[in-house]
Amino acid sequence: MKPLLVFDGDCGFCRVWIRRFQERTGDRVEYAPSQEVAARFPKIPAEAFARSVQLIDADGEVYEGALAVFRALALAPGGGLALGAYRRLPGFAAASERLYRLVASHRVLFSRITRLLWGQNAGRPSHAVASCLFTRAMGLVYLAAFVSLGVQILGLAGHDGILPAQPYLDAVRERYVAETPGSFPLELYCRMPTLGWISAGDGFLRSLCWGGAALSLAVVAGIAAGPCLALAWVIYLSLTILCRTFLYFQWDILLLEAGFLAIFLAPWRWRCRIPCPASGPRPIRWLLLWLLFRLMFSSGVVKLTSGDPTWTDLTALTYHYWTQPLPTWTAWLVNLAPEWFHALSCAFMFVVELGAPFLLFMPRRARLLGCGLLLALQALIAATGNYAFFNLLSMALCLVAIDDATWPRRWTDGRPPSSPRRWPAAIAVPFAAVLVLATTVETIAGFRIQVPWPKPIVLLIDAISPFKIANSYGLFRVMTKTRLEIVVEGSNDGTSLPSEARPATVTRAALSLTSSITIAFLSKRSHRHICHLDS
Repeated sequence: MKPLLVFDGDCGFCRVWIRRFQERTGDRVEYAPSQEVAARFPKIPAEAFARSVQLIDADGEVYEGALAVFRALALAPGGGLALGAYRRLPGFAAASERLYRLVASHRVLFSRITRLLWGQNAGRPSHAVASCLFTRAMGLVYLAAFVSLGVQILGLAGHDGILPAQPYLDAVRERYVAETPGSFPLELYCRMPTLGWISAGDGFLRSLCWGGAALSLAVVAGIAAGPCLALAWVIYLSLTILCRTFLYFQWDILLLEAGFLAIFLAPWRWRCRIPCPASGPRPIRWLLLWLLFRLMFSSGVVKLTSGDPTWTDLTALTYHYWTQPLPTWTAWLVNLAPEWFHALSCAFMFVVELGAPFLLFMPRRARLLGCGLLLALQALIAATGNYAFFNLLSMALCLVAIDDATWPRRWTDGRPPSSPRRWPAAIAVPFAAVLVLATTVETIAGFRIQVPWPKPIVLLIDAISPFKIANSYGLFRVMTKTRLEIVVEGSNDGTSLPSEARPATVTRAALSLTSSITIAFLSKRSHRHICHLDS
């Protein structure tokens, strides 16, 4: 009544992969070792069972080798791609059968390779724990972003801020109305998707920041994670457009892209405990890994293609620790290390950024190795510099690569791997295809490669670009070799200057203090804070 796949029960390599096939096909296909059922099929020679797997279909037809495997897997949900290629793609059938014979004739070797890359179990991993942890980590990232912005928002984009949001929106609306009189400004709202069109007053700006912080806390607590992440993304996108220059850093667009995908990975239920009842949709997990790949690989490529000699001769880190935006006290200590240490650190960074991202799409052990290298690099960066929530967000993306078998067993309660939530193919395929296409175009553009894309693709990129869900990345394309310090000077009598010229640079540790004082003076709200400077 069902297709029967017969395999060599004495072959360890066969047993490992048959277990994986069973997970995919479920009860749609029966499996049995040839040592037990060969007598039921006298027309199949004994050497055929020893040579390759045999698939006896429900109508009695017999298939062997790669075709038998593809026909069995085609009965699994979404498993017909390989069989379709076998039937229609020129050369695919011959190549797959040749590869099957190569593996079958060297089973011991490939059995060792399997154990090396997958471990004792080559079954399909589940990621229920990772889905929950990533969702809550995104809540922490949003919390850091909203709280840090909440204490600055009025000085940045408020009524008396450096770049007030309300006059900016008013000017944009007036220009749009002048160019398209009498039309409903739907196009304007799509080009600038922000809640600021409702209001950009001080009170509303505060409510956006602290409302986002409250939503973030709910996500961390596992309460209505999906809806809260959706609202948090809308709020942060709105603030990004209102604050303009102040939220144009790469970690801001990274948060928007990762936050958008997190909406679809998170469970849309009132309460979520660790682990989630099921892994998130597999297409979303692959898109998150693709985002992490682009972030890290692009950062390595742009350094080598920028023409900056400090990257190619591995001397960039001799400048980095004291020219980065906010050096920490640990950066001062690392800066004192010998040059060979900086060169070795730079080489390690290139190995991780250019090599580890490819491991994310490989079998389990290789994927965990790549994830570990990326986590180590982010931890080292966070320990020697201040990049807001960038390192935490990058580490959160790494969580997506870790399967349930890696976490403590009590987190899964000893339950079998859960099936991922599935989307209808009519939705999942176009959604994933659009995002992969858009992000690929943006990544190639970030490498400064000119490609004459067809007009429909250009229009697609132009339509989704305001929402910041497809971006290009590339950190530290050119290493800064000098550091300009802001020096605030005063005099006791208010007229004369110091008789001796000040040195060209000042102590690096004074940067935070002098920068904070200068920003206070530049802010239009500084009249509320009277500062007295003595010499």
